[in-house]
Amino acid sequence: MSFKRSDRVSELIQRELGMLISEELRDPRIVFPTVTHVEVTGDLRAAKVHVSVLGGDDVANTTLAALREATPFIRHRLGDRVELRFVPTLEFIADRASVRATRISALLREAKGDRAEGE
Repeated sequence: MSFKRSDRVSELIQRELGMLISEELRDPRIVFPTVTHVEVTGDLRAAKVHVSVLGGDDVANTTLAALREATPFIRHRLGDRVELRFVPTLEFIADRASVRATRISALLREAKGDRAEGE
């Protein structure tokens, strides 16, 4: 199986951003973020960074706002860490997959409980 360069760059950026955010950002508004996925365009000039945050919507929104404000610093430090011709522009996006998975799991447990009571 062959991988495209953009796939390899996505994985590299995901790994480096995860370390950079956890080790170098000292903003108290950034609470337990996890970089879950990075999508890089074919020309490697832009990246959508999907971030999952522990806590409610308020915490997630505050954390994403702080990451967006820190984007110039993050791009600069990312450029120091990786050897790319261009450091892609970063767009931080909330990853709500874990919240949806928890809700689906709860609904399935509830449906299973209702079915057991009906039998």
